[in-house]
Order: sequence, then structure tokens, then C-alpha cells
Amino acid sequence: MTTVVPTSEEDPVLPVVRFTADLSWADAGPEVAEPLVTRLCMEAQECMVMGRWLDLASLMLTSAELVFPKVSDKDLECIFTVICNLASKLENPDDELEMAKLISTKISQQPNDKPAMRLKILFNLYNLLEGPDSRFFVYMQALDLALNGKVIDHIVPSFKKIDSFLKEWNIGVKDQRNLFLTIANVLKENKSSGKDSFKFLTKYLATFSGEDSCVIGEAKEEAIRAVIEFVKAPDTFWCDLLDMPAVGQLEKDAKYALVYQLLKIFLTQRLDAYLEFQAANSTLMKSYGLVHEDCITKMRLMSLVDLGSNESGQIPYALIKDALRINDDEVELWIVKAITAKLIDCKMDQMNQVVIVSRCTERIFGQHQWHSLRLKLATWRGNVASLISTIQANKVVEEGSQAMQGMAIR
Repeated sequence: MTTVVPTSEEDPVLPVVRFTADLSWADAGPEVAEPLVTRLCMEAQECMVMGRWLDLASLMLTSAELVFPKVSDKDLECIFTVICNLASKLENPDDELEMAKLISTKISQQPNDKPAMRLKILFNLYNLLEGPDSRFFVYMQALDLALNGKVIDHIVPSFKKIDSFLKEWNIGVKDQRNLFLTIANVLKENKSSGKDSFKFLTKYLATFSGEDSCVIGEAKEEAIRAVIEFVKAPDTFWCDLLDMPAVGQLEKDAKYALVYQLLKIFLTQRLDAYLEFQAANSTLMKSYGLVHEDCITKMRLMSLVDLGSNESGQIPYALIKDALRINDDEVELWIVKAITAKLIDCKMDQMNQVVIVSRCTERIFGQHQWHSLRLKLATWRGNVASLISTIQANKVVEEGSQAMQGMAIR
């Protein structure tokens, strides 16, 4: 099969039209095919002369989609590069957006037919576009295609650039919500990206701050999902869900108040509170797919973090044993687990049976934590000022001593 190669001597559009039309009607026989192919080529030429680029793109896409399963990836990439390049002929941003919608929608209609190639075509189209609205639309189409076509790995690397994309696109709050939620859904399908999925889900929920109750109500299901994902996540020990109105609405919801209570236990209380909750709501826990043993493990670590947050900076082994409900010989094991999870920095004083904490992760960061940070900064500032004063005083003494030595030498 001949590969379509654009040349500088000839506009590649008509060769592509003929190439795809020939393949589309190949089974009909030459007597039927040739007149139809000729008519399509004439229509394409007329569109080019009249500058009807949208009509031309539509005509080319119809034939290209028909030959999609029949040609090699190399041919497909060439065909769609020519089609996508039609967008560069449009000067009006609105026309470019219409072109982007036309091409990307057509490409995304069959996500299970060579999805990786379709995604590559969308990326090529994205790079050819100039308008931020056009680019955003194509990117959203690419997200849906990656999800439906199960080629998530191909689009995940782009998520690292989302912040720069947002600056470029300059999209509104509703579009941001759609973007964050779609990315969260894409990452949810990738089992190794649970933490990133939760991050984008919280970004989605954060966009509802300042909205009225009717709008916030739209996020109720996602708020529940975020709570459950946080509780399930074995390596996530901090979040700001309690500060979000989208999550706060659950507190007084007759159906979901217990979900909010569970979140509050994980972020502000210790193991004993969880065990009491679980005993009374075991059916609820199972309905959300929460594994009791996993929850105990997480709550033990979070309880240890809570113990380390006290002002003294020391935790007796006996207190750890009681709070975590473990045996004496398990205390140091759980301390090591907390250190490994980077929840605390500490030293174990085995002689005195205490843990000396130098740093501890906060589960939430509210008014109390801000006050504590303010005090620590004030103390640090005072220590630095005292150190500077000491250095300056020593410098004066040293300079005076050197001056006396100089006089003695003379």
C-alpha cells in the first residue's frame, strides 16, 4: 500500500482525499467507485477554492474514519496530520474552535479502535492549535478518549503540567471543576495513581468554596468519595477536607452524617474513637468497602502522630501501648513504622522508655496549628536575635583585644 507523503510541490489535501476515497470505495468496483471518488475530489477542490475549510474537514474526516481500520498507523498519522493542519488556515478563534470540535469529536467517537493512535492524533491537533479555548476542548476530548479507550498511561504524564495549562487556558470555575474531576476519574482507573486521584478530587471540591448551598450540593457524591478514598489510602495521613464546604455539608446530612463523623475521627481523634464507631457502624463500613484491619493500621499511625503533637515532645512507651492497643514488644515496631512513613522524626530512649519527638506531621492545619507555628517562629526569631547579639558582642571583645595587642607590640 502506498503511503501518502505531502510534498512541497503539491498541496497534500487532494492526494489525501483521493487516497482515502479510493480505499473507502475499493470494494464497490471501479465502475461504481471512480465516479464517486471523482465527485469527492471535485467537492474538496471547490471547498479549497471557496475557503470552506470546515466543510473540507468534514468531508475528509468521513472518508478517513472509514479507512481507519484498513491502513497502517503511519498512513493514519499522515492522513490526520493533513486534516488537522486545516485548522491553521483559520484566522478567527471561533472558527478554529469549531474546527477543533469537529475533528476531535470525530476522532473520539470510536475509542476502542486503535485508541493509542487516536490519542496521538489529538495531541498533534492540540499542538497545531493556537486558541486556548480550542486547546482546552481538545484536551478534554483526549481525557475522555484515554479513559474510554483504556490508554490512560499515555496521558498521565501531561498531568504534571496542569498548572501551566491552567494559566494558558484561563478557564472559568465550571471548566476547572470538569477538568479536575475528569482527571481524578482517569487516575482512579490507574491503581498506582490513587494518591494523585485524591489530589485532583480535592482540587475539584475546593472550587466550591464560596458557592451557595444549591451549587455545593452538586458535589455531595464526590465529597463522599473523597472521604472514603482518604480513609482507604494507606499512605495519606493529612488532608484539608474538613475545611471544605463541599465536605462540610455532609455533617448535617441525614444520610451521610456518619461519613463525615468517620472523617473527623481519622483527622482529629484516636484509635479508641474509631473502634467505638466501627462497632456501631460495621455494616456502613463494609458498604463503602472499608477493611477494618486496614483502618486499624492507619488509625494506629495517626494516633501515634497525635501523641507526638503534645508540647512536651516526649511520649512514654506506656502511653503508646495504651493508645494503640498493642503489646509492649510492639511499641518500637510502630514507632519505626511511623518514622518510615515520614510521620515523625524522633529518637527512642529505651533506657527511660520514652520517645523524644523532634518533628511531627499535623493531620489538619487549623487555628491551633497556626497558633503553635506562630509561637515556634517567635521563639526561633528570639533565638536568632540572641545569637546575633552574642556574635556581635564577641566581635567587639575580639576587636578590643586585638587593638590592645597592637599597642603592646609598639
